Amino acid sequence: MSLVELIAQADERGLAASGLACLDRCVPLLGGDDEALRPLWANLASGGDPAVWGELLDQVRGKLGVADIVDDEDVEDEAALLARRMLAAAPAVRSAAEARIWADACSVASLQIHRLLDPAEGDTDAPGESLASVREGGAPVAVRPVGMSPLVAAELRRQVSVLELLAGHGAGGLRQALEVSTEGRRVLRAVVSRRARGRS
Repeated sequence: MSLVELIAQADERGLAASGLACLDRCVPLLGGDDEALRPLWANLASGGDPAVWGELLDQVRGKLGVADIVDDEDVEDEAALLARRMLAAAPAVRSAAEARIWADACSVASLQIHRLLDPAEGDTDAPGESLASVREGGAPVAVRPVGMSPLVAAELRRQVSVLELLAGHGAGGLRQALEVSTEGRRVLRAVVSRRARGRS
């Protein structure tokens, strides 16, 4: 199934995990450490209390210094701004309806972030290749589609993997979903570090 179809069919936990995984991979842009979102991951596990999700979310926002409303003037860097908005838009209540909106928005934002940060010169998305068509076309398995940048292709695979893991295993798929996200976060952290060195 395509990414759009997977989001449409996911349950509340799968949707929350999908949005959280996108945000987790982009934590390096927020200046956070690898454990920044761990309380939210733990809340999605079996036995996690949905009623405290909002409280945990406020704590994470406070730790990362992200206000509820993020204006264009807050951050000069577009990729960092998109990451801040992902966290700012996270729903205070864990419900399927709100989580679906958030997961969908995080999917688009994370793909856009990876497109912006892709260091491959002359290997960017082909003219006319929109994020909508990328999300509707399914995940590239082995061969990267022509015109899709390497970082975007990898992020698309990770988004699909997280949703498939949660759909197939429920709460039992959280650990593997976190591993998928951790791998992506390491990649993005390396990209952000190289970019920072290039600017210095």
